[in-house]
Amino acid sequence: MVDKPAGWTSHDVVARSRGLLGTRKVGHSGTLDPDATGVLVLGVGRATRLLRYLTALGKTYEAEIVLGTETTTLDAAGEVTATHDMTGVTLVDARRIAAEALTGPILQVPPMVSAIKVDGRRLHELAREGIEVERQARPVTVYSFTLDEVPDVPGVLRAAVACSSGTYVRTLAADLGHLLGGGAHLRALRRTAVGGYTIADAVPLDALGPDRLLPMTAAVAHLDQVAVDGDIAVAVGHGKVLARADLGVDRGGDGPWAVTDAEGALRAVYIAHRDDTVKPELVIAP
Repeated sequence: MVDKPAGWTSHDVVARSRGLLGTRKVGHSGTLDPDATGVLVLGVGRATRLLRYLTALGKTYEAEIVLGTETTTLDAAGEVTATHDMTGVTLVDARRIAAEALTGPILQVPPMVSAIKVDGRRLHELAREGIEVERQARPVTVYSFTLDEVPDVPGVLRAAVACSSGTYVRTLAADLGHLLGGGAHLRALRRTAVGGYTIADAVPLDALGPDRLLPMTAAVAHLDQVAVDGDIAVAVGHGKVLARADLGVDRGGDGPWAVTDAEGALRAVYIAHRDDTVKPELVIAP
């Protein structure tokens, strides 16, 4: 887990990590904008297959929202498209709008500078060509959206956001500005957590090395856990379809279940199958 520096794309971080770790097999669980900093969870070697279980985790962010100025990218990297006099907006106003209109289940239109595909092309590719297309609003959940003043910096609010995967904080900033009767853009975005992975656990990129890697069980710690041994452990290692009772999940549910052996090593991730059986979604080779 890396504390991504500003000015690096997530792909840049992966490329640098390959050299630091001595392997080509490195991936990440969710892109961060080049100007953003903070938690970027990496998968290395066989653990790259586990990244799918991390992409849907909730995220937390810290950022600053600049009231009165709109940009092409909704953040400080874009060109200014409009300015507004918002000197009359108070912190009380902003907090009320954030709580009433931008917290909880909401519909959010993705920005053009995003990796979402429309007709086979990513939106940010179209944006670089000066093309803007209609985007469908998507449901996301903002668990909390708190605002504070930045001391001695009028017109700038400090924001802390906890949200579901797929939420664009830059869009929250722009929407806040519109709902306050003007416009706004985002700056100084920092991702402070991905699920249970927090910035306190992240390492600077240049400090990354094989000794800083976590066990594969850490990638699935948020899943329901099942420990097996003996013949069942052997069957799991071979990717066998099993009876629910054999795996100890006969009380229902669809999984996924992280299955570990007697030594605590991850052996597989299982999901519900037909009837009273379960099957592997992936198996970790010894």
